[in-house]
Amino acid sequence: MPPADPGAGPAPAAPTASGRTRPPSDGSSNGRPRNAEIDRHVLEVALRHLRAGGLPGLSVAAVAEEAGTTRAAVYRRWAGRTELALAALGTIAHDPEPAPTGDPFEDLVAELERFRHFVATHDATALVAVMLLEGTDGRVCEHVREQLLAPRHRRLRACLRAGVEAGAVRAQADRGTAEDLLAASWLAHALRGEDLPDDWAHRTASMVWAACGGVPHAS
Repeated sequence: MPPADPGAGPAPAAPTASGRTRPPSDGSSNGRPRNAEIDRHVLEVALRHLRAGGLPGLSVAAVAEEAGTTRAAVYRRWAGRTELALAALGTIAHDPEPAPTGDPFEDLVAELERFRHFVATHDATALVAVMLLEGTDGRVCEHVREQLLAPRHRRLRACLRAGVEAGAVRAQADRGTAEDLLAASWLAHALRGEDLPDDWAHRTASMVWAACGGVPHAS
């Protein structure tokens, strides 16, 4: 059971166990609007903890402590650590999808560059690893797949489809396997403990494009 609310009205600022000053209670239990800044900070901390320890290592108490608030304030917003994890994952935004340029191969290279930036910015490797940890709630696994990975897959799929429509690659090419190779290449580097090389996008796109019967452009 989550702890009871600390009482009516905003509480005065008080030090946490680590000595940091805790912000006043937002009074949301009294029908007042929730403090969006507290929400943002808690979710930011929760996402960092989720990357580091997965769902089994996500502690509401530890998140509240680092965020400078109370467990009660966190539980007023989210029923438990799974709901907190889902909300934290929901803060990850994808970059806007650009309009096609008319050159499907160059669009694919550019999409892989954006994919690379997305992986680095959001530490997507760690979040995908969350899915593999024993004890991870299936809702979290599904959220990682649908909110983080599926949009990138759809964009790569669109680049390959555009290549077929432009006659640049074979219509009979195994685009499903090509899409998997494009999307999973970064994981192979991560498993080896390597950063993606600067020319990763062009090299990966070229190999897959050629396998689909296309002629890649020079770098």
